[in-house]
Amino acid sequence: MAGQLQDQKMPFLSPTGSNMSSSSGLGRRLMTLAPGPASFHRRRIVFAAGTSPTGGDELSVDVPLDRASSADFDALLLPGGVINPDSLRIEPKAVAFVKSFFDAGKPVAAICHGPWTIINAGAARGRRMTSWPSLEIDLRNAGAQWVDQEAVTDQGLVTSRKPADIPAFNRAMIDLFRPAKA
Repeated sequence: MAGQLQDQKMPFLSPTGSNMSSSSGLGRRLMTLAPGPASFHRRRIVFAAGTSPTGGDELSVDVPLDRASSADFDALLLPGGVINPDSLRIEPKAVAFVKSFFDAGKPVAAICHGPWTIINAGAARGRRMTSWPSLEIDLRNAGAQWVDQEAVTDQGLVTSRKPADIPAFNRAMIDLFRPAKA
């Protein structure tokens, strides 16, 4: 599987100062599948949308959110945790950036609480999705069909519930992202 996404350009949308512990499995997997300077990497293509008091590993920012455009990327990854997605969903530039991927028909992947930003972007309606269980009501209220499964792919979006589901999420994300090319 190594190198399957090597030509892909995928932003990892996360607030400045975010704790990578819940997303490290995602990052490690993408680094092995998408090596190279134009692909996801902890030193490349990471966006800041604010600050987070979570501590943990700091992310360097290659392109600030206010200079980012979905036109420059093939797909989008929204990591989980609680504080990171909660910070992003109230940041208008982050919400607009996420919405632009859906408007362009580009693939998006979100795990755990990541779908919160999708709700605020108005892109949950009519989609079959999963998430951390506490988002079930939020997603249903936003017009999504919530299901309790490891990974769900629907209309260019793959969602997953929790860190234990990362292997299934990664497989579904790779399948969805593989054909995408800007």
